[in-house]
Amino acid sequence: MKKIKKYLKKHLTKDRYHHTLGVAYTAIAMAMRYNPDPSNSDFIKRAEIAGLLHDCAKCMDNDKKLHICEKNNIAHSSFEASHPYLLHGKVGAYIAKKKFDIHDEEILQAITWHTTGRPNMSLLEKIIFIADYIEPSRNPIPELDEIRQLAFIDIDRAMEKILCNTLKFLEEKGNPMDKMTQTTYDSYVRPTYKGGNFA
Repeated sequence: MKKIKKYLKKHLTKDRYHHTLGVAYTAIAMAMRYNPDPSNSDFIKRAEIAGLLHDCAKCMDNDKKLHICEKNNIAHSSFEASHPYLLHGKVGAYIAKKKFDIHDEEILQAITWHTTGRPNMSLLEKIIFIADYIEPSRNPIPELDEIRQLAFIDIDRAMEKILCNTLKFLEEKGNPMDKMTQTTYDSYVRPTYKGGNFA
């Protein structure tokens, strides 16, 4: 854990490092709430590791992210190639594996998909996805307090709310959207959010 934090302090901005600690802290709290085996603390430790490493490639130069993906045959879409900032999850999982010898596939997947999500996410993946959104230092966003409560009551409902809010935000701002975000949302609810309406 010390090695990971030392790496993060060196490679992240001060604000990003602060955010990362918040995500790890929130992931620990959620893991304690949802631990499938309360007699075993391993799940909590894995959530902490995934929380710490989820943004380990966030501050890396975009060209370098793309280069790492291409050099190491890390699958990515043409949309990600043209918007390489979206690759930080996949590159982060690569760093976790190569730099810190983490081979726990669930941790690696949680790092990979923490931004867009994906259908059929594991419990750990959901925890990291949600913790990234609700951590204590997150700037105020619509329904944040409600989602923070939901996160500890109904994890799937919290996922749905976050995905819906993300789609609305991207639509309102006119920002490019990775199709995986819509696909993930569609896997939680039948209606599809399109252009301010649900079809």
